[in-house]
Amino acid sequence: MSAAEDLMVLVDDADRVIGTAGKRDAHRQGALHRAFSVIVWDSAGRLLLQKRHHGKYHSGGLWTNACCGHPRPGEDIAAAALRRLEEEMGFTCSLTGLGTIRYRAELDQGAIEHEIVHVFRGLHDGEVAPNPAEAEGYQWSSLDDVRADVAAMPLRFSVWFRAYIAAQWPMAALPERASPSQSHD
Repeated sequence: MSAAEDLMVLVDDADRVIGTAGKRDAHRQGALHRAFSVIVWDSAGRLLLQKRHHGKYHSGGLWTNACCGHPRPGEDIAAAALRRLEEEMGFTCSLTGLGTIRYRAELDQGAIEHEIVHVFRGLHDGEVAPNPAEAEGYQWSSLDDVRADVAAMPLRFSVWFRAYIAAQWPMAALPERASPSQSHD
């Protein structure tokens, strides 16, 4: 990873850029920064979850949404979300912006997530080929099953994904069912 790829965009409370910081430094200090998350559904109405690789510097081995990350300085947020979806899960799909959510949480390994997250949704019915350095696995689950699992075993899920469930983001992201006459890429 180059130095530029390791920089995160620091923002103020209105999501205006105020500078950059190294990823680990920003997470140690709890600096407010810009992030994105992608929620992916299939046409059967199932949510794509990934299990983060256990070697990640925080939240390793936890279940979460399809992908998440941080745009590089000067990088368009939607383009960053597509880049990361391909890097983590091995596919891309059309994404629609849903809005933002802000949260702050203390994580494992001394990390503090303090983010304004731009949330995107996508629809994908094709192959999923996770990068084994990023994700240990994946599964498609109904929203009801995900909610039940988060309620029963919250510590198996990333703190940000639990925030999305609490804020009803996945429900807002549920795609309209395709009629039989519609086709998908």
